[in-house]
This record gives sequence, C-alpha cells and structure tokens, in this order.
Amino acid sequence: MADKVVDRGPWTGCAVLFLQSLCPNVNLLSLFKEQGGKFIIFKVIKLTLTDSAGGLRGYEILKVHDADPFLGVELKFVDVAACQQFLESYSSGAVSQSLSQHACRLLSLSQELKVETKLKASTHNLDQDLDELELCLERIHLSQPERLRDEEIDHLEQQLRRQALGPAQQLPIIVQEEPPLPSNCFKFQNKVFEDRMLTAADVQSFSNAVGRQWKHVGRALGKSCCALKGQAIDNLAYEYEREGLYEQAYQLLSRFIQAEGRAAKLSRLIKALEDCKLTSLAENILDI
Repeated sequence: MADKVVDRGPWTGCAVLFLQSLCPNVNLLSLFKEQGGKFIIFKVIKLTLTDSAGGLRGYEILKVHDADPFLGVELKFVDVAACQQFLESYSSGAVSQSLSQHACRLLSLSQELKVETKLKASTHNLDQDLDELELCLERIHLSQPERLRDEEIDHLEQQLRRQALGPAQQLPIIVQEEPPLPSNCFKFQNKVFEDRMLTAADVQSFSNAVGRQWKHVGRALGKSCCALKGQAIDNLAYEYEREGLYEQAYQLLSRFIQAEGRAAKLSRLIKALEDCKLTSLAENILDI
C-alpha cells in the first residue's frame, strides 16, 4: 500500500461492502432477513468494522440491504484515517478473517466460515484498485451518501448499546411527566377543553341524540350525584314516559343541573358519555 494519507480536514465518503457466505449451510442474507438472526448478523458486521476501521468512530452503517446473493452494507466514512485503515484491512484480508471469526463465535458454527467480499464506491469496483490507495479514497470521497441512516439500523444500534451496558448498567428510562391540567380544563381524546357549566344548548344537543341510552348516562352521572341515585332514574322514566325519550333525557340533565348547581360541569357529562361509550355524542356536544 502507499504511504499514509495526511488528514485534510472534514472528509466524507460512501462505500458498499458486499458479503456472501461460501458455506452451503450458512446464508448471511437469509439470516439477516429472519427476526432472530438480524441482530446477530448486524453485531458480526459491527464488530468486524470496529476491528478494521480502528474503533467505533470514523464511520457509520447507513443501511443493510438485499443484494442477492450478497448482503450489502452501505457505509459512510466521516474520517479519512478510518477509511484508509479500513481499506488496508480489506486489502490484506483482515476484514474477511475478522468477519469469519465473529460469525463462527456468535452463530456457534463448528467450522470456519469462508466469505466472499466485494467493495464498491458508486459504480467503481474497488477490488481492482486496492493497490492504489489514493484512487480508492478519492472514489469513496466522490461517492457521497444519498440517504440518512435507515430506521432499522437505529434500532439495531440501540439494541447493541443496551446489550453492551448489561442489565446492571442500563440507563434508567426517564419518563417525562405531563404538566397538570389547570382546574378549569379537562381532557377528551388527548385534547384539552375549557370546563364550564352546562348550557341550554348542551342539554338540547344531548336530549336530541342520546335516545334510549339516557338511562345509562343517568346512572353514570348518578355515581357522583345524589339526586340521580337509587330509583331516581326509573322514577324519571315513569314520570315522563308519555312525553317520550327527548323529554326524559331533558329532564335528566335538568335534574342534574338543579341538584349540582355550579358543579354541573361539562366535564362530568363528557365523562359519563365516555363511560357509556357514546363518544360520538360527546364529540357532537364539544363541536369536534
């Protein structure tokens, strides 16, 4: 290989490493597609790159994809020294050797895993130019990444970090508590509404739409309203049976407002409607 390249400041480039097992009973691509094997294969790749690029810095995995029969590993280098070290390791066969060792250990293989590798930068096959370090670095530098890191890779990286920390050292999960609601507000379907006393319009909307369910709503309200406990609901039904469902529902809320006064709030009616699974009626009253 040529002399060491001097670090020339900010530097990025992209290359794709293609991997294929030559053992008939081990298929890297198929293993990565399986839920159980995906993390193991990713860990093999990550450990191999850590060995060959001089640590965890200087590069990142953007995507691992299907390049049948190969498994394609798209790499972004952010440091020329790391890229150069990787190229030197790849040229000497150290990348293949490291990959084989980690795969044998993590996959519990009884024999050495032989792999075929290819390295490309854009349309250039770098395997043909490995004796020209500067040319390979230039082609990787000119092949700028076209994508951000894949979401799947983010999840695999997080899983790897959790495993590295171990159960005793894992960082605590910080749950950010929501600020308490003001006393004059309530929540419905994750939206905040200003609470207020029930109006004539609320009573009318409720009475028009609740139908035969008014008794269920009455019993839900009765959990916190003494005037609607016991036989009160059945008495209302009997008293206003001739006037029909609208009047029965109307008298229910009228009784509630009369008994509770300023405490006859919109939030209490909406909660009763939720308890009775009448969310569409609640939405109608809230004008959602």
